[in-house]
Amino acid sequence: MTGTSRKRPAAAFEPREYRKLSVVVPVFNERSTVVEILRRMRAVELPAGLDLEIVVVDDGSTDGTRDVLAQLRDSTVKVVQQPSNQGKGAAVRVGFAHATGDLVLIQDADLEYDPDDWPRLVNPLLRGKALVVYGSRFTGERKNMLFLHWMGNRFLSLVTNTLYNTTLSDMETCYKLIDRRVLDLLRLRANRFDIEPEITARVLRLGVRIYEVPISYAGREFDEGKKITWRDGFAALWMLVKCRFTD
Repeated sequence: MTGTSRKRPAAAFEPREYRKLSVVVPVFNERSTVVEILRRMRAVELPAGLDLEIVVVDDGSTDGTRDVLAQLRDSTVKVVQQPSNQGKGAAVRVGFAHATGDLVLIQDADLEYDPDDWPRLVNPLLRGKALVVYGSRFTGERKNMLFLHWMGNRFLSLVTNTLYNTTLSDMETCYKLIDRRVLDLLRLRANRFDIEPEITARVLRLGVRIYEVPISYAGREFDEGKKITWRDGFAALWMLVKCRFTD
């Protein structure tokens, strides 16, 4: 992405009528869930006048996901193949580059996040109340996560709030919905799970406040295929500090 990290308050963006929601789906070895998540995504009833584009980025899967995706392409679903596994952040950035919507959302393929929550996310933007909306896992109904996962998420949100003078409850949420004009100003570089704090930090550095809505959540554990580890927490912390004090 090209752009600047200089502040541009939300008031500087003219109100607009949104026409298309692009949903970027980074996928790595999710053969058992990708068909179901795409079925749920296609079934969502979006607000009138809002078209749907799904951009699936296969990040070098080796479990047969690639073959499954080849059968799921259609006029709504665009599949982009990465030649090798490069990480969630790299896949998200490639997806952003291929997305053509004026609203862009990230959707994981592991069934932890429910596409039925999309209308709740989109609503504040359609009403002109926000330019960036996050779905918070800590204010809606949820399957409780392990204590260490909860503590790590809460700690990173606290660090974010302290460094960037905000009050987010869930910085690490996958559900980040962004007006394309804001997205195009972010200079994203992260290749792994540190894409989450990088997006947040760069949005806040622009002077754009983030709007939160409650979402449902059904988190997986490691024996069910969860990929993020404690090491990613340190990378996220470093990203928050780095973005706060450098461009």
